[in-house]
Amino acid sequence: MKNKILRSVLMVLIWTFGSFTIISAQNSYSNFNELSDRLDRLESNYGNLASLQSLAKTAEGRDIWVLTIGSGDVEDNPAVAVIGGVKGSHIYGSELAISFAEKLLSNSSSDEVQELLASTTFYVFPRVNPDATEHYFANLKYERDVNTISTNDDRDDAFDEDPFEDLNNDDLITMIRVEDETGKWIKLPEDDRLMSKADITEGEKGLYHVLTEGRDNDNDGHFNEDGEGGVNINKNFTYDYPYFTPGAGENMASQVETRAILDFLYEETPNVFAVVTFGPSNNLSKPVSFNRGAVSKRVIDGWYEEDVAVNSLVSKTYNDITKLTGAPNAPGQQGDLFQWAYFHYGRFSFSTPGWWTPEVMDEEGKPMSFKSDEAKFLAWAEQENIDAFVEWQEVDHPDFPGKKVEVGGIKPYVSYNPPYELVDSLSQSHTDFLIKLAGMKPDIQLVNFKMEEAGRNLTRITVDVHNNGILPTASRLGERTNWVKETVVKINLSGNLELVSGDILENIESIEGDGTVKKSWLVRGSGSFSISAGAPNTGISTIEQTIR
Repeated sequence: MKNKILRSVLMVLIWTFGSFTIISAQNSYSNFNELSDRLDRLESNYGNLASLQSLAKTAEGRDIWVLTIGSGDVEDNPAVAVIGGVKGSHIYGSELAISFAEKLLSNSSSDEVQELLASTTFYVFPRVNPDATEHYFANLKYERDVNTISTNDDRDDAFDEDPFEDLNNDDLITMIRVEDETGKWIKLPEDDRLMSKADITEGEKGLYHVLTEGRDNDNDGHFNEDGEGGVNINKNFTYDYPYFTPGAGENMASQVETRAILDFLYEETPNVFAVVTFGPSNNLSKPVSFNRGAVSKRVIDGWYEEDVAVNSLVSKTYNDITKLTGAPNAPGQQGDLFQWAYFHYGRFSFSTPGWWTPEVMDEEGKPMSFKSDEAKFLAWAEQENIDAFVEWQEVDHPDFPGKKVEVGGIKPYVSYNPPYELVDSLSQSHTDFLIKLAGMKPDIQLVNFKMEEAGRNLTRITVDVHNNGILPTASRLGERTNWVKETVVKINLSGNLELVSGDILENIESIEGDGTVKKSWLVRGSGSFSISAGAPNTGISTIEQTIR
């Protein structure tokens, strides 16, 4: 079938080496200018398949790029939206998105990819929050998820008055710990470089205060609570918006970055059937669970059972292809893009961080158990000879006279952005997954067409409207919201043909994968007619015939 993409071992090798010329010069994560250059090259080299568009410019003048990939009628072919960089500090998500585009296009001369792109469109948004991500490349590094719109998070009518300070002059913002018997923190037993909240029920008593590295510049008893900027775009979407939460913005969809994505997906791309986000949430390693109570509410906050089944199928596909195991629990977050894409946009929404700390093996080759994710990460980093920790260093701190104050902790960005040398193999497996997902798309076909004499000057026309794909033509939630385009079946008559029975036009809410709806019409007379069925998110199939 057209929508079944079969790739042999030879094809994988062609993919791997075919894309080498594009990525061989890339040896580190891309800043905005480098990312833009990579996108420009794709449009220049594959102009018949790739079109680059700037949806908007950020406060600092950076473009919100979308790369449209496909051939033929890209607007009426079923589409996948591939989105990276919605969490500013998750730069690896951007890399997965653009690497997918590079690997796909570098193999566009193969029969398999040509067939795929003739029937499927991809909208690739490599970096939704570029102003935040650019801080990864700054001289002073700290994990920044907010853009550079000045905000007043502590509601004191003053802006940006309590930023981070680099107290030990290492160009990294980590943590400070202050020895104090009124503190609530202790050294973690698993790894005494790390700190954990004391558990009084276990007889633990706090010995430290733990704070982000810096000073209390505004003398309000809080540290670094009102630094420069901004709004976290992954808190600014419309579903479950976290009102009055630092980083969420004054209003939902208040940011140019958010509106650019919403406007483009709502207004220009009704053909999208699935959204894949490379971000902090994860329903690909482990699918969401069905909660009957959650879907019984007036405003639902859980996935429908039919959609959970689809999530389970896609999750199995993801795990089979990527071979990634041991994913931490990572549900959706308030105001995030992942949940908006399902609950408000009505599409099948899938999200994965794409990488997390691998298993750490003991001397006998058995996986070690950790109570703390941070302890597991540091153990893995040590095995891999990765410098991931700033050792605690005592400093003089003006806010804590007479107290022992130390600066240290896990370095910014390293715990969820893998070393760049791992990116190529990881992006290859995620590219394979995206292609497989595209091959599961809903695909409306008109089959088993018949014309039969039904009496004097009468003809009975029958046809099966068949979803040749694996996924249904719409999510169950999409049916409820009426935002996903329904499958439209239409017959057009010409000559002296006259409709006796049946519908000139009918909408079908959803057809399950490999499902069929039979349609029949009775017409009188002679002439030509055409039958069409489908929607932008399913493709459109047409039959033309003549009755003499």
